[in-house]
Amino acid sequence: MPKKIIKKYFPDPEKIKSIKSLRFLGDRLHDPNLWHLNRRSVSLAFAVGLFFAWVPTPTQMAMAAAAALYVRANLPVSVALVWITNPITMPPLFYFAYRLGIWLLDTPHFDGDFSLDTVFSSMADIGGPFLFGCLVLGIICSGLGYFGMKLFWRFHVIYHWEIRKKARVKA
Repeated sequence: MPKKIIKKYFPDPEKIKSIKSLRFLGDRLHDPNLWHLNRRSVSLAFAVGLFFAWVPTPTQMAMAAAAALYVRANLPVSVALVWITNPITMPPLFYFAYRLGIWLLDTPHFDGDFSLDTVFSSMADIGGPFLFGCLVLGIICSGLGYFGMKLFWRFHVIYHWEIRKKARVKA
């Protein structure tokens, strides 16, 4: 893993632990897995972050941080992955979630223009398929992120073992 590059952008754990408003978390915030880059904590962070990226609320980061604390995943990676759904990517991704929800629930498509007024006025018709699509995509992306990162990490380690083995043979 490019740990040096990633760690350069990580917040300082000691600085975060010293914030008075976070003292209610107690010793949970001192768990080393929340800050270290290892296969387990980063894989769990991908699962948490990618799941909460599909939650259509403004509190995605707080929910991802709470879940990362609960499952002992890497906290900065979990929170950073939530930003996959940012104000620029949110409309197409959430529209895709809505279309997936319509397809999975076999409900009729919303007939009307997609202006903000019509979307809010017909939220009862749109909400069910949209939220179901977000849930399904959250579960799928979470699983793919978890197992994909585990696989990527394994191949990365094997690759570097092979390089070291070849270097030892040459020496």
